[in-house]
Amino acid sequence: MTVLYYLAIFIFMILSPILCLVILVQESKSMGLGASFGGEAGESLFGTSTAAVLKKITAYLAIIFISFCIILSVWTKSMGKPKSFQPAAIEQEVASQ
Repeated sequence: MTVLYYLAIFIFMILSPILCLVILVQESKSMGLGASFGGEAGESLFGTSTAAVLKKITAYLAIIFISFCIILSVWTKSMGKPKSFQPAAIEQEVASQ
């Protein structure tokens, strides 16, 4: 179970910079990060529909990112809780009172 937890954290850490990069590459009013690499408005990696493709990729990555945030948050909280252990003598003493 611990291996899956650390694998999920690793995937989350890889996903974070990828999401940041996809957001920064998108075209904005000032042409975004793509213009700083010398790209022109007519040139694009995905053809003429670059904005639509990048918006879809960003949406999917954001959904995966938020899902991993929630899953890891709940998982971390459940791992931190100590399991309640009461010896039989304490249980009998509590029951007799």
